[in-house]
Amino acid sequence: MSAVALVCVVVVLAGCSVVTPVASTPLRVLQLNLCNSGMATGCYTGRSVARAAEVIRARIPDIVTLNEICSGDVDALEQAMTDAHDGTVVAAFQPARNGRTGEPYRCVNGQQYGVGVLTHIAAPYRGHEIHAGIYPAQDPADPEQRAWLCVEATSAFYACTTHLAYTSSTLALAQCGHLLGTAIPQLHDRRSYQPTVVSGDLNLRVGGTPDVRSCVPADYRHRHDGGVQQFMATTDLTVETTESIDMERTTDHAAFLVSLNAPQQQDRSV
Repeated sequence: MSAVALVCVVVVLAGCSVVTPVASTPLRVLQLNLCNSGMATGCYTGRSVARAAEVIRARIPDIVTLNEICSGDVDALEQAMTDAHDGTVVAAFQPARNGRTGEPYRCVNGQQYGVGVLTHIAAPYRGHEIHAGIYPAQDPADPEQRAWLCVEATSAFYACTTHLAYTSSTLALAQCGHLLGTAIPQLHDRRSYQPTVVSGDLNLRVGGTPDVRSCVPADYRHRHDGGVQQFMATTDLTVETTESIDMERTTDHAAFLVSLNAPQQQDRSV
């Protein structure tokens, strides 16, 4: 009889608990800036949503974070996620705010403009909540007031995105600090802690002034696409690979795919 088995026999009346590792859970996060408002004529093509749907169906991400989109784009991409997955797909959208009117900011086509998150929640589905906000720090000269958005998949993860100010890197850093240092910690405190990913166009770079790494919490992993698209995850998630995917000139940003593993343990009584 092995020493471990003997120990379990000795303490069985008190209850011997063995932590048995099981297979890791893969989690694939796809970041997309689709430049689809119609306002940024230098990158708008009108074709980026269709290309995004192709990438989603081909790569089958579990989480898709969306920047510079119109509200109607979420419906089209939710369908692509539904086509790619069995189980539950959740779609969320948060508009930026028009600082001059207080109303949602608008795309040229009249739809609301902002950020979105698509999530595939594997069975068993235990529910979800959507959390969002407008940053307290904004550029008074820019009518587009930036927002953040998180989907809470109950007993699974938080998936968050944002698109930060482009007019001032100092302001973008302050917004990043609010999201990572205030908004998400408040979710963890008020709701419950779960593994968390944050992915988006932060308009900040590694090696920039300021450097994006100055707003990355010490207990988060960090990856980037070589530009302004950044990815962060709590350290209970292990980053396996990152990849930039060609968007075939439909937008000015490549897609950024991060593949993760979420190791799990099962407490089993003997």
